[in-house]
Amino acid sequence: MNAPRSRSTWIKWLLLVLLVIALGLGLLRALDKRKTRAETARTAAEALKTTPVYALSARDVVTAQAIDLTQTVGISGSVEALQTAAIKARTAGEIRGLTKREGDTVKAGEVVARIDSTEADARVRQAARQAESAASQVAIARRTLDNNQALVRQGFISATALETSTANLAGAEATHQAALAALDIARKALADTTLRSPLSGQIAARLVQNGERVGVDTRVYDVVDLSSFEMEAAIAPGDAVSVKVGQTARLRVEGLGEPVQATVSRINPSVQPGSRSVLVYLRVPATEGMRQGLFAQGQIVTGQVHAVAVPASSVRNDKPQPYVQVLRDGKVAHVTLEGGATGLQGNEPMREVKGVPAGTPVLSAQAGAIRDGTAVRQASN
Repeated sequence: MNAPRSRSTWIKWLLLVLLVIALGLGLLRALDKRKTRAETARTAAEALKTTPVYALSARDVVTAQAIDLTQTVGISGSVEALQTAAIKARTAGEIRGLTKREGDTVKAGEVVARIDSTEADARVRQAARQAESAASQVAIARRTLDNNQALVRQGFISATALETSTANLAGAEATHQAALAALDIARKALADTTLRSPLSGQIAARLVQNGERVGVDTRVYDVVDLSSFEMEAAIAPGDAVSVKVGQTARLRVEGLGEPVQATVSRINPSVQPGSRSVLVYLRVPATEGMRQGLFAQGQIVTGQVHAVAVPASSVRNDKPQPYVQVLRDGKVAHVTLEGGATGLQGNEPMREVKGVPAGTPVLSAQAGAIRDGTAVRQASN
């Protein structure tokens, strides 16, 4: 009976020992995991404390240079022919004789269409007959006056009858002059049935067809003279201060391979009410392929200035004020720009960097934004 009891006691002690061992192993495992986490956190904190070093290629860096900047004002707009005309019907009727189509050449004074002139011809004949009748009445009144003057001298009629004859002649002459004026009006209406081009150029639009009945002021043709062009550009009032008549501009015209040289010909004295802009007009020479309505953009050259400058693309604008990223003692430094001229070096837009000495390395746009104070390493080539 004692043997079973001692066996039960032994089993209890064995289970207790196993429980203690399991608890010890769990505690050791927890301590090891906490130690691993602490080491990981310490490593991460040390990594955060370490400043990264950026490697820059040769294309990531440009040098601020003292150069002559060509100052310009950017412009854009449509190129329009200096002379255009809308040929309109000046009298109503059926239109005939339309032979020109878009692209055809016309000369100044050339007949391009006619309007049925049957009625106008009849009115001219009517007015001419009325003028002839009035002329005959003048002749009769003049002969009557001459006869009455002789009779007055002989005492056969009174002076009152002579005055009446004089008045009748004046009335007949007035009627004759009115008839002649009516004849001129009828002839003008007849001439209006013939449509002529007011300038030499090309047909840009044909708006009616033969046989159509048109009213007064109906547009029949649009004519464009391609011998000279003009461009209207809107610029800011601040830029308009430096723009003068006679300054040159370099334009890129839609569809043309080579730039076009233009000249400022006029400047509008008034500011546009809606946009608050100033309109500038440039004379554009006619070149091969130039067409009315082509879009053009370019710059007006307003002067030159000598300054330390970098490519305009190197100036960053992701802060309240524009700045450049310069390299000083192996680190990036952000330099805020206060004002500064803009211009061109050749065809590349440049920006003056006040406060940056010539020869200073500056990060290009390709390098992207790098935090102020970041260490960098430049490539040797």
